[in-house]
Amino acid sequence: MNKFKYYFILLLAGIAIVSCNKDDDDDVVVVPLRDYKEQYKADNDSIVKYLKTNYIKEVTANFDITIAKIPAGGTQISIWDQTDYPLQSRDVYSDDVNYKVYYLTLRKGTGQSPCNYDKISASYTGNLLNATEYFDTSYGVARTFNLEPYLATSVIEGWSEIFPQFKTGTSTTSNSGVITYDNYGAGVMFLPSGLGYYGTAQDDIPAYSPLVFSFKLYDLQRLDHDFDGVYDFEEDLNKDGYLYDFRNTEKYPNPPTNLFDDTDGDKIADFIDVDDDGDGYTTFYEITKPAGEVGIVNGINYGISKYYPFDPIADNPKTPNVDETETRGIPRKFTGPLVDPTKPESATNPKTGTKEDYEDPSRLRLHLDKTIHSGTGY
Repeated sequence: MNKFKYYFILLLAGIAIVSCNKDDDDDVVVVPLRDYKEQYKADNDSIVKYLKTNYIKEVTANFDITIAKIPAGGTQISIWDQTDYPLQSRDVYSDDVNYKVYYLTLRKGTGQSPCNYDKISASYTGNLLNATEYFDTSYGVARTFNLEPYLATSVIEGWSEIFPQFKTGTSTTSNSGVITYDNYGAGVMFLPSGLGYYGTAQDDIPAYSPLVFSFKLYDLQRLDHDFDGVYDFEEDLNKDGYLYDFRNTEKYPNPPTNLFDDTDGDKIADFIDVDDDGDGYTTFYEITKPAGEVGIVNGINYGISKYYPFDPIADNPKTPNVDETETRGIPRKFTGPLVDPTKPESATNPKTGTKEDYEDPSRLRLHLDKTIHSGTGY
C-alpha cells in the first residue's frame, strides 16, 4: 500500500512538471477572422442605430462638431433625420462585401478633390460608437497622410474611400511661416470595422469596432505611382475619383466592371501600368516632347518640362522665380496639314499639330492611342 502511494505521488509530480514546462507557444490560440459579410451586417445595424439615437449638438464656425445621445423623452432630431447636414452614403466594394458607408458633409470645400492614392493634409478626431471621449485626435493640427490603401504607413481603408468626396481649401502663409487654411472641406464618416481595423485591436479600439471620424481636409499632394509622367488622378478613366489594383483577387474576387481604369485590358490599371495602351512604347516615352521643343526656342515658350503635362498649365504664383507655364498638353494624333502636302501621309510625312490637338478636352491623348505607332500618323 505504501509503495502504491509512493508511485502515485511520483506520477502526480511528473504530470505537474510536464505542465509547468509546457512551451508557452502551445498556449497561443489562433482565432480565425470573422466572416466579413456577417460582420458587416452587425456593424451596419450598430451604425444605423447610432445615427438614429444620436443628434448633432453643435457645429462651430470652424466646423468642429459635437455629437450627443438623444436622452429618454428628448425631442432632438437624430443624425438620420436632420436635414441641415443631409446624411449621404457611398457604396464600397472590398473583401467581396458591398459596403454602404455613411457620411456627413459639413462643408464640401472649394479646392480640388484627392483621389484615393494621393497624399492629403488633414486634421481629425476619432470616436467609438459607444464613447463620447475620442480615442485619437490631431488636436486640430494638420497632418500628412497617404491615402493609398494597404500600405503599412497609410490610413485605414475607410479614409481612402471618403476623403475623395471632399475638396481642399485655400491657404495663406504669414511672414513667420504660419499657414492658415480656409474654405476647406469638413465632414464626419461612420465606418464599419471592415473598412477600419477589423479583427486587429488597437490601443483604445477593440477588434471589430465601427468607427466615427470628424475631419477637415486642408490640402493635397498628387502622386504618380508608376512614374510615367502622368499623375494617378489623371489616369482615372471613369473620373469617379477612385483607382483600384484588382490584381489582388483575394480582396477583390468579383469587382464591379465599372471600376476598372484599364485602357489596354491587360488587367493592370493605368495608374500602375507603364504602357497604358499596350503598344509596346512606354507612356513615359510617348509623352516626351520632340527635341528642340523645350524652353524658349526662337521666341516661342514651349515650357521648361521635357514632357507634356496632361493638360496645358498656367504659371504657379507661389514660385515667383520660376515660370511653369506649359501651353501644350499631351496631344492626340495630329490632325493638321501634312509636313509635305504634295506627298501622301506616312511615318516620315505625318500631319502637323493644331492648337486643338493639344487642348481639346475630349481628345484621345497619344499615350492612350496605340495606333500612333502604326506607321500612319505621329
